[in-house]
Amino acid sequence: MNDYQNILEYFNQLPVLVKLVWYVSFLLFIFILGLIFYLKILRNNLRENEKKRIKYQKIYEENLINYLYAGDGIEGISPEQRVFINNMKKDISNTFNRNVLISVMTKLVNDISGEIAQAIHKFYFETGLIDYSLLKLKARKWEIKAAGIHELTQFEVKQAYNEIEKLIKHPHKEVRNQAQLYLVNLFQFKGLKFLNDLTYQLSEWDQIQLLEILQKFDNQEITDITLWLKSNNLSVVKFALKLAKVYNQFESKETLLELLKHNNKEIRVETIKVLGYFYDTDSKEYLKSNFHDITEGEQIAFFKLLENIADQTDQHFIIVNISHPNFEIKLMALKILKNINQPKFNTLKLAENDIDVERIVEFIKNN
Repeated sequence: MNDYQNILEYFNQLPVLVKLVWYVSFLLFIFILGLIFYLKILRNNLRENEKKRIKYQKIYEENLINYLYAGDGIEGISPEQRVFINNMKKDISNTFNRNVLISVMTKLVNDISGEIAQAIHKFYFETGLIDYSLLKLKARKWEIKAAGIHELTQFEVKQAYNEIEKLIKHPHKEVRNQAQLYLVNLFQFKGLKFLNDLTYQLSEWDQIQLLEILQKFDNQEITDITLWLKSNNLSVVKFALKLAKVYNQFESKETLLELLKHNNKEIRVETIKVLGYFYDTDSKEYLKSNFHDITEGEQIAFFKLLENIADQTDQHFIIVNISHPNFEIKLMALKILKNINQPKFNTLKLAENDIDVERIVEFIKNN
């Protein structure tokens, strides 16, 4: 007791600042103990939830397989399947169970196709899981909205089109991305209508994703891309140029020729590349006459175009650019000259001290 009193008296005699440090240290100690206790409980809960998830996942996987085999081979639902559907309606009222079931079904749909996949889609509708997905579209949290769109995409719910189309302008990128994937997965080129008045920029990754989805479908009706090539949104124009190349939209050539005068350098370069892919000759005279006014990137792209379409009428232009300061253009110019007029190439008079051209000529002659 005396020891306690002595400590208390000693503490009372300490300066205010030192007392404050002790108080803060004590509070921090209590906070850290509480935090450790909280983390321990959280870790235990996570472990328990993971065990529970694995358990239910196995149960649902087995039940779904049994459900599929219980089908009677017709479009209707067998009595055994109806019992399973009714049991699942009770289970999915629990959020945890519902999320596990959705993840199992998503995995199955991704791994299978044909009639079995259609049976899973039908199960999704019959159990009422679709209603929970549609409710997610109205959620305040963006991640719940995105999850709802993803589910509707996986199970091909086309009737959600109007609701999801509104989300194409959502402020959060992930929601917009999921809405784009929904529209293109389920409606292919028709789903690209959102490009007509798109205000934000499509990232390169977004464009790659959309192209990959489109290329999964055969015999689809290809929309006229002219409107997108004329868009004020640079990313939409870039995407339309990719579509023009992948889907051989040669009928868009007039619009492509207009893009050679676009105020964005990248657009002009990509346009030249697409025209080169089409072996277009109409762009040649314009690019030749404006060659010294365009950027080096455009000049390189133009010479790559000439590698496909150059003829005798281009000989003078080619020879003039053999001494171009860009090494790549020099190389292409000499290759083109050899292709269109080998005798002229063999007797070519080189400028003095142009060592680069001499080496290139020697290399081309020997290869």
